[in-house]
Amino acid sequence: MTMTRYLSILLLLLAFVVQSAEFKIAKPGFIPVFPRDHGSHPDYRIEWWYLTGHFHSQETQQRFGYQATWFRVAVDPNEPQSAPPTESFKQDQLHLAHMAVLDAETGTFVHEERFQRANWDTHASTTDLDLRNGNWTLKRETSPTEHFQLKGSVKADAWFDFTLTPAKPLVQFGENGISRKGDSPSAASIYLTYPRLELSGQIEIQGKRHTVTGQSWMDHEISSSQLGADQIGWDWASIQLDDGRELMIYLLRKADGTFSQWSRLYWINEDSKTSALESHQFQWKPTKEWTSPETGATYPTHIQLTVPDSKTGKEVTLHLNPLALNQEMIGKLGGINYWEGACDVLDENKNPIGKAYIELTGYDGKLADRLR
Repeated sequence: MTMTRYLSILLLLLAFVVQSAEFKIAKPGFIPVFPRDHGSHPDYRIEWWYLTGHFHSQETQQRFGYQATWFRVAVDPNEPQSAPPTESFKQDQLHLAHMAVLDAETGTFVHEERFQRANWDTHASTTDLDLRNGNWTLKRETSPTEHFQLKGSVKADAWFDFTLTPAKPLVQFGENGISRKGDSPSAASIYLTYPRLELSGQIEIQGKRHTVTGQSWMDHEISSSQLGADQIGWDWASIQLDDGRELMIYLLRKADGTFSQWSRLYWINEDSKTSALESHQFQWKPTKEWTSPETGATYPTHIQLTVPDSKTGKEVTLHLNPLALNQEMIGKLGGINYWEGACDVLDENKNPIGKAYIELTGYDGKLADRLR
């Protein structure tokens, strides 16, 4: 299989538009069974485990943000192979991973991506959460209590070892176990999330080691087909409020500048019960933009979110302000660039009331070009 073919598959993964009759489809009525469904699902085309978080140094109170993402994409079995597969060099699954760390005090943002074939220094268990890509690992452990162990690095710039302990139970987004993303019934995913994890551990960045504590968010999505051909990108956000509630928003952008009817906002209350709003029931308003000097992409980095409060029903306004403007992930392997940013959450009076992460894709035009 040629490198051109690999890059083509990678683009399809990042655009979330791959479809194949050879793979299972996320269907209504899916009930997860754990620990098995924490693990990999190679009979679905695409899957990812996505973690973000905010933490600070116990020694200096210095503030940081991080992202760690594993992607798995299955290769169509009908595709011609460049050579017979072996156990140590399989071609049926591809593994992509991203790591990033932000030093909010200095504005330093470092990131790295990896792209490998199955079993080529990678592992994804089908029985539990146990992922590896080189020296990056994510594993569920049960002693003394259930938690997740995350170990990562960014080139020679940073390394970290975090323990992530659920502070709230896992939630499943969508209706009847399925999160719809498009008009076709197959444009859907199984969407599992830990909206609040307590973070503790160690990080070394720019030659200095810190003992850190904070909070994290973890998504696990499983699918074989997501966005439709009229969708050119998406805006996504996870918000953790200081009052114990969370919000998750995804806005699927269409070529005409409007949002797809399948865009959603979810409130997660203190008791982990969820409630969904459609895109016409809330307002996502960019207030400032930032243009990347490296890619030329212009991202709406400051957001004003107006939404009915899940408790009172009255409209509230939240301001999502980035801790640094340059939090762009440069896709040198696949050619897809996106913005993944740690943000503060402020109320109407600009008082801090929480923390957030925002993901912005398709703003360099390359996803749109791929869909044409």
